[in-house]
Amino acid sequence: MGRVLLVFLGIMGFLGSCRTPYDPEIPATELRILVVEGYLDTEGKASELKLSRTVPLSSEASMLPELGATVMLRGQNGQQFDLTEKGDGIYLFERNIDESQTYVLEILLRSGERFTSEELKPIVTPEILDGGFLRDEDGVEVFVSTQGNAEADDFLWTYEETWIYRPRIRTTWIYDPQIRDVRLRTEGEQNSLCFKTETSPDIILETSSRFQDQVVFQRTIVEIPVGDERIMERYSILVSQKGIASKDVQFWEILKKNTEDIGSIFSPLPSLIGGNIKGLDNQTPVIGQVSLGVIRQKRIYVNRNDVAPWNYIDPQFNDCVIAENPVMIPEYTTVFGNGSIVPARELMVGTTIVGFFPSSRRCTDCTLYASPVRPEFWEDN
Repeated sequence: MGRVLLVFLGIMGFLGSCRTPYDPEIPATELRILVVEGYLDTEGKASELKLSRTVPLSSEASMLPELGATVMLRGQNGQQFDLTEKGDGIYLFERNIDESQTYVLEILLRSGERFTSEELKPIVTPEILDGGFLRDEDGVEVFVSTQGNAEADDFLWTYEETWIYRPRIRTTWIYDPQIRDVRLRTEGEQNSLCFKTETSPDIILETSSRFQDQVVFQRTIVEIPVGDERIMERYSILVSQKGIASKDVQFWEILKKNTEDIGSIFSPLPSLIGGNIKGLDNQTPVIGQVSLGVIRQKRIYVNRNDVAPWNYIDPQFNDCVIAENPVMIPEYTTVFGNGSIVPARELMVGTTIVGFFPSSRRCTDCTLYASPVRPEFWEDN
């Protein structure tokens, strides 16, 4: 729901970019909208509810996490399922619940303000029938196929991407100030293999009843243009498929339109989007959509060899080279001491290393741009 905030700020920014300066007095409450977002899985898969606040345009932060809230899901039979605060406004739900019942989500803020959802009926989302990718002249298209039914006609897809990130120049050497010498890197010091992860901001919707037998065939999830960094070596995408109630579709369609057409003064403001959350104390305005159901997932891998030729080149590293003039042993501390210049290739005289050809750290250290920690789910070729 950070998307709601971006839309809100974008529209306000547009209105403030006119030639004649205009500084409207915006009520503080309008800048303190509570934003609620979540799709809670009913079969025990870890899922998240996010609570945040909109912030003034002058703020450097894009959102303000709502901390210390008490959040619970209450069933029609009186059963209560508490969500666990994870931090940064994230509340974790990891329970297997009865999908034949209806529920309401209840939120109690530290301020004492109370919010509740409309009645939520779990949707048993159909399985993802197929998932894969297609290579064409424009790049790679990742897709999934599914089939709707009487209970699940409308779908929302989200995804998380992870890919291997390599530096332009790889080196196994490191200058160690403790011994004032260059040595081989340990496994924990490796900086030539990293992983980048990004969560999609896209809103992908489809209604299965538009198609014969309600089969949604090869719905495009993401398009990766030729030469994109994501397939420099190996790419993974986790697609999450969520069945949503027909009455909730309008919310997502308006949000999608605003996200794609941000800045239009004729688009509905986020405060008009509404959703299925309401305040019980009529104090803080709220925007949000909470759904309940089964989340189906499929992980897809794409290797560079599968889509070759790919020809990934990042222009910001075009000046990355290994210098022709070596750094000799007496100069190690002076040149390598502050870490911005690093030993890249050894200079040998016979079987003895007498110096190193240097390069810049920004060209050799992937940890400046990504994480060196291998994700638990990651599978090699």
